[in-house]
Amino acid sequence: MSTTIDISNENEASRNHEKQNKLFFVSNVWYSIAKYLEQHEKKVIHSIKLGTALILVSLLYLLDPLFNHVGESSMWAIMTVVLIYDFFAGATLSKGLLRVIGTILGGALGCLVAFLAEDFGKTGYTTVSGMSVFVLGAVATYCRMIPSIKRRWDYGIMIFILTFNLVAVSGVRADKILDVARLRLIAIGMGVAVCIITNLFIFPMWASDELHNLTSSKFNKLACCIEECMEAYFNVDENKRHLSINISGCKSVLQSKSNDESLANFAWWEPWHGKFGFSYPWEKYLKIGEQLRELASIILPLHACITSPLQASTTLQQPIKETCKNVGLSLGLTMRELGESILKMRRGQEKVIKIPELHSFKVELTVLSTSELQATENVEALAIANILFLLMEMVDKVKVLAKEVDELGEIAGFESK
Repeated sequence: MSTTIDISNENEASRNHEKQNKLFFVSNVWYSIAKYLEQHEKKVIHSIKLGTALILVSLLYLLDPLFNHVGESSMWAIMTVVLIYDFFAGATLSKGLLRVIGTILGGALGCLVAFLAEDFGKTGYTTVSGMSVFVLGAVATYCRMIPSIKRRWDYGIMIFILTFNLVAVSGVRADKILDVARLRLIAIGMGVAVCIITNLFIFPMWASDELHNLTSSKFNKLACCIEECMEAYFNVDENKRHLSINISGCKSVLQSKSNDESLANFAWWEPWHGKFGFSYPWEKYLKIGEQLRELASIILPLHACITSPLQASTTLQQPIKETCKNVGLSLGLTMRELGESILKMRRGQEKVIKIPELHSFKVELTVLSTSELQATENVEALAIANILFLLMEMVDKVKVLAKEVDELGEIAGFESK
């Protein structure tokens, strides 16, 4: 008697299992890609736009009719795209315009020097070219170090120096320099045009929107830090007093100066779009950012005092507990209201932004620091005095911030609630 084993069902089950594994793997890969694209959507869009711009300018070199018209100068268009294409529309626009201006000025002066130097013979040509390169290069470099010029015109001056040197010492005959300069200017102009069109009209990334949203978010970050500090300090359970306070937001505000200045500079170059018109007061955002950094520099010492191993006893904390908690809550509420006022471009109401209430709290803090703590002259009293002093400084700083935000709303034309 023989036994027959049917393996067809086992093979079919194995194939189904493999198919399910493949489908599971593909779905996981697709989910990971979709999640990454969602988190880095703007970066992906910027990369695609840059690739599109490179393809368009490469046609100048790849297509014979265009290459015959522009010649080897078409490589300057590709170089222009690589050098000036930036994430933000304002940055690309500023670099593009400054590159054109610097190229025109540098090329024009270079041609003038070449024409004048040719009349002095070979030795005179070398002397005149060398002296002109030295003088203009030194003067332009000095101008780059002037803060007001460096902030907005640094890239244009650098292109001016580069173009002038290339033209003045190129050794090309004077009668051919104009043709070379014309072709290179055309190629650079095409590269700038492609950059501006693809960056400003295809999913533009506005530096003005970024600066506006970042400034608003800083208020919420500092509000969270203040509230967490007060909650940790006046926690009833002694074992939980030293809670882990997240001050990463406070540190990010302190380190935001260079980024704010760059965004404000790029926003100054951007055209009228959405809610931001010409001559929008971006310098006010820089002043508000400076005040926020000063407030963050007060919160960090407060955090250090709260997390210090030398703390006042619960008995000594009790007289100031209610007032300090109220101050922390009012500061947090006021900061959030100020941030929302900027984000929504609406001027806050006096009854919502509690400036009078903060003033009364400061009076209470002053009374506490001068009366109730005078009788206790020890390390614990010093710790309490530090907390009260820092809270008073924060109240003053928030009042200054409220004034700055109100002035911004008045200049920028924020709507009234």
